[in-house]
Amino acid sequence: MKRIYQYFFRGLITALPLGLTVYLLYLFLTWSEKLAFQLMRPFIGEFYVPGLGLAMGIVSIFLLGVLVSQPFMARLLSLVELPFTNIPVIKSIYSSLKNFADYFSPHPGKPSQQVVVLRVPGQPLELVGLVTRQNVEGLPEGFLQDDRVAVYLPMGYMIGGYTVFVPRAWVQPIDMSVEEAMRASLFAWMTQKDSGGESINPPA
Repeated sequence: MKRIYQYFFRGLITALPLGLTVYLLYLFLTWSEKLAFQLMRPFIGEFYVPGLGLAMGIVSIFLLGVLVSQPFMARLLSLVELPFTNIPVIKSIYSSLKNFADYFSPHPGKPSQQVVVLRVPGQPLELVGLVTRQNVEGLPEGFLQDDRVAVYLPMGYMIGGYTVFVPRAWVQPIDMSVEEAMRASLFAWMTQKDSGGESINPPA
């Protein structure tokens, strides 16, 4: 019975992320195809090429990125965001999502994200985190002003995390991308890699 449960659970955790990803892609494709058909129908009638919605969606996202990158758009964006940044509950959700997305988005002159291992001297403990701030300049009074960095420590299953300010000597960069570290943290580092680099489930 235990073996049956283990096989079922492994099958479930394998199928769940795949099924969810496929379902979200299906929703996006269905919505984009319907929208594209409605927009193009006055011009092409009943003639429609499957996949046009996906192409229009990709192009629209690209053009939006080009548009919001222009200097004159900053003022307009601030006006659009005004309702989302002033309504109490929505403000917290929108600001958190925007800051999180902005952290991972590329910016000219912005230092690359860095995955580090945090080791407290004298303690046989290692914590994996992301350096989010290289110094304490500009922080309010009360923070220690020596050579310190801010490290974000994500919690398993993305239920939150902690940001700690520690001496720079406590952290050591590791050869791992931000995406890999966040994905591993999401599943509490339960997966491991074989010699070929493929993720496998831990042994029973």
